[in-house]
Amino acid sequence: MYLIFDTETTGLPKNWRAPISDTNNWPRCVQIAWQLHDKLGNLIESNSYLIKPDEYDIPYESEKIHGISTQLAELDGEKLEKVLEEFNLSISKSKFIVGHNVNFDLNVIGCEFYRKNITSNIELTDILDTCTESTAFLCKLPGGRGGKFKLPTLTELHEFLFSSPFNEAHNATADVEATSRCFLELIRLKNFKKEQLQADDEYLDEFSNYNKEIIQKIGLKHQNLKKRSENLKKELIEKVDIDQKIESKIFDIDLSDSDFTHLHNHSQFSMLQSTIKINDLVDRTAKMNMKAVAITDLGNMMGAFRFVDAVKKKNKQIKEFNESNSENKHLIKPIVGCVLNVCDDHLNKNYRDNGYQVVFLAKNKNGYNNLSTLSSLAYTKGFYYIPRVDKNLILDYKDDLIVLSGNLYGEISNKILTIGKKEAEDSL
Repeated sequence: MYLIFDTETTGLPKNWRAPISDTNNWPRCVQIAWQLHDKLGNLIESNSYLIKPDEYDIPYESEKIHGISTQLAELDGEKLEKVLEEFNLSISKSKFIVGHNVNFDLNVIGCEFYRKNITSNIELTDILDTCTESTAFLCKLPGGRGGKFKLPTLTELHEFLFSSPFNEAHNATADVEATSRCFLELIRLKNFKKEQLQADDEYLDEFSNYNKEIIQKIGLKHQNLKKRSENLKKELIEKVDIDQKIESKIFDIDLSDSDFTHLHNHSQFSMLQSTIKINDLVDRTAKMNMKAVAITDLGNMMGAFRFVDAVKKKNKQIKEFNESNSENKHLIKPIVGCVLNVCDDHLNKNYRDNGYQVVFLAKNKNGYNNLSTLSSLAYTKGFYYIPRVDKNLILDYKDDLIVLSGNLYGEISNKILTIGKKEAEDSL
């Protein structure tokens, strides 16, 4: 028996090598689908489930990919324990577990078994993958590492084998149907060897004789999850009592007399990130009559002295201008800062962890000294692909520093988009 399965998740792991016991690393499973086929490819059973969220949200970025919203999963989802028990039962009937790039799905569902403390039959079952060097050689797609052929995506493999893509990619039921069709066709073409299938000499011929024509679609109907989620959101909005809706009004607000300060600016010292020259930044600040401006280069503070010196020279010009003119321009306050990559452990170099980009501003000279120390340690102790610090290190040098939430690569906003609101609130 062959069990072919696929999952849709809340995102991707930070560390692909982490064990399934690392529950903070592996994403949650929001949909699982599987098919059970006998040794000649006949369909024995087909199952698909959305999973009810258990104290987590499905993040925006993940919903954009597979279309499963938190509201849809809560409405149509089954409890995780029930799904795992049924999946375990199907595994017990199988000789092989099959998937496309299946290790990811195995780790995701394995971690779910671990979270619920349910003994899994996965470890007792052999694994087959349709994403291997043999399928890469079959498809002959350019762009692989070391001059080799690229490993095909499921869509690419399906298009090569059947001369057509498949619809509803990133819906687990459609992905499983496509994976099953590709897998069975690869057996028919004898791309899998008898040793891999633990079969005798006659098995491949028997399979090919039974399936003389190209493997056909099973003909399952797949729900459009994105459309279902969109319709559900519209229904929920329409159910809200109109008296409870907040009336919004648009006001014309004059901001011409309001103070504004740029607190996140990369300069020419942020390699490949910015072309802003320090003198140009200071000149522009003075022209806009702003009271302050910050420089926050990525990982380093090499421009700090030039920046402060340029502001001092500009302030001297402003003073001279104010003495000879009735118009009074603001002097500029230079704010020295830095963007640091904050990872889990800046000393751990067993796997790549770039962390999150966090903006730090120095309140005063002591803050500047602490920020300089953090930047130096990021290079001398924490450098792995990029300079890094961690939160424990920051606690040692936090005095007189101001921390901002950063950009989309900041921890809070990134977790809202890719992990969930609860985790983002925790990080805040």
